Amino acid sequence: MSVTQAKDADERILQTSPLRKPLSRPELGSVVGAIAVFVFFAFFADSFLNAASLSTVLYAASTIGIMAVPVALLMIGGEFDLSAGVMVTSSALVSSMFSYQMTANVWVGVGVSLLVTLTIGAFNGFMLTRTRLPSFIITLGTFLMLTGLNLGFTKLIDGTVSTKTIADMEGFPSARDVFASTLTLGGVGFKITILWWLALVAVASWILLRTRAGNWIFAVGGNKDAARAVGVPVTRTRIGLYMGVAFGAWVSGQHLLFSYDVVQSGEGVGNELIYIIAAVIGGCLITGGYGSAVGSAVGALIFGMTSKGIVFAEWNPDWFKFFLGAMLLLATLLNAWVRKRAEATK
Repeated sequence: MSVTQAKDADERILQTSPLRKPLSRPELGSVVGAIAVFVFFAFFADSFLNAASLSTVLYAASTIGIMAVPVALLMIGGEFDLSAGVMVTSSALVSSMFSYQMTANVWVGVGVSLLVTLTIGAFNGFMLTRTRLPSFIITLGTFLMLTGLNLGFTKLIDGTVSTKTIADMEGFPSARDVFASTLTLGGVGFKITILWWLALVAVASWILLRTRAGNWIFAVGGNKDAARAVGVPVTRTRIGLYMGVAFGAWVSGQHLLFSYDVVQSGEGVGNELIYIIAAVIGGCLITGGYGSAVGSAVGALIFGMTSKGIVFAEWNPDWFKFFLGAMLLLATLLNAWVRKRAEATK
């Protein structure tokens, strides 16, 4: 065989099918699952395709998706945050109680809440990097501490398990417009959290795919020791990821506060598992180093369609957790298969 023939043969060997790249995308399984869930409820729930119903589905998805996006980035970086659910409540409580007790403009409380919430995220990341304990242990400890602080401080300051209303305070209307307003489009109301969600997905996708920080996240999640050896700032990356989760908790917490103007101190427990489930269904691997922000958004959308679709179909809502668990297992198996296919085509 001549050199030219050998070269041509090699090029033919290296040619890849146009379908291989999309088949290797981490969100592939979640997109297929989302289409299946949509078709399923469109068939079994008569009102599912109504514009108002789809608005409700998107709202339910956005309340999970706002947190699922930074949680997905953290999981790609190889870590977990079990304190994410109660951190949302902590953010809302700080904003509410600071504004009420200091009789300040509610925007002051919102700003203080942002600083406190980011500090909690930085604490998680700092403790992880300094102690070298598993993130499961670190954030479980933070979860327990925040749960106790939320209840203890609320009872100490307000005398009950819920905060005082701040609806009549200066700045409340404008803050509600930013975090909890409803936008009307074509006669249908859409919550502003949908815009927050889409914006976070866009920013997170840009970070992962277009910036050096995105390469660092994948490298740290793949093998942090190897990443450190080639100059990746592992400590800074991990702390930044936890602060990203904290920022999502702050946005969600402000939405919680300005939607109802009071906060129950016991809320948020268990939601951290839902955020992780949405990220896993969206293609993130438990072992880290693989996943996407878009996938987490699709995972949250599946959650929204399932939770509301069961209601629209007038089924017993007790089946929701079973359905969610089945989706988690199927998505994990499919994600593992997609990952193996992607590695086989390299």
